[in-house]
Amino acid sequence: MIINGENLCIHTITTKPWGIDKCLAAYSRVGVGGISIWRQSVENRSKREIYRRANESGLRIASYVRGGFFPSISVQDRQKAIDENLRIIDEAYELGAPLVVLVCGAVPGQSLSSSRDQIADGIAACLDHAQEAGVRLGIEPLHPMYSDDRSAVNTLEQATDIAIQLDHPMIGVTIDVYHTWWDMHLEKEIKRCGAHDKIFSFHICDWRTPTMDLLNDRGLMGEGCIPITQISQWISEAGFHGFHEVEIFSNRFWSMDQGQFLNRIVEAWNQLQSKE
Repeated sequence: MIINGENLCIHTITTKPWGIDKCLAAYSRVGVGGISIWRQSVENRSKREIYRRANESGLRIASYVRGGFFPSISVQDRQKAIDENLRIIDEAYELGAPLVVLVCGAVPGQSLSSSRDQIADGIAACLDHAQEAGVRLGIEPLHPMYSDDRSAVNTLEQATDIAIQLDHPMIGVTIDVYHTWWDMHLEKEIKRCGAHDKIFSFHICDWRTPTMDLLNDRGLMGEGCIPITQISQWISEAGFHGFHEVEIFSNRFWSMDQGQFLNRIVEAWNQLQSKE
């Protein structure tokens, strides 16, 4: 039995071996409240049909993952990235997703400050379209280990700075404990982000020790060293009361029976709820 399942959301990437149809059926069956949909899981599928089926399953679509990757040495490539993000916003609209999560990108050899400027410019170019579609954009800061080519936005402070700088209701921040738990300024920055009403979504998982793969060895909540309960409390105190979205990249979990893995997610969620 799931506890407070209406606050729990699972990303389709978490159960990567399953297609979208299986995810919808299985998440609904165990009492999960929401689903965040990765683009590859609905590629070549009718977005409106997926939206209808999610509603029939009793699942709310929390977000569409992922947009971003704005920086480039080439002006033409930066424009291509903007055009791609406009298409992603359109897909999110068709899917009924209220948010697109942005993994902002970086360019090896280009300064991080230049990449951040290009990220801000790229997002700015998408905001009017996002507002027309009613789709918000969430900047997700990534752990510094990804700052070479995945994201030049590596702290919550940097993400919030960009969101405040752009000063638009459609841009905010996605906070993932995996990427931010190590930051000594995290509590202060969560408060600041919340004070500006910029916390748009919240992702949970855990950090395993030792970590065998820096991308695909995330842990189930309670398996590692992230103070998830404490960070969840800070998030709540900052005014965010939306989904706790389980986003786990794990070769270990992807290789096991996904039904058993889903049951373990529910168990871990129940244990986490009992501590809050």
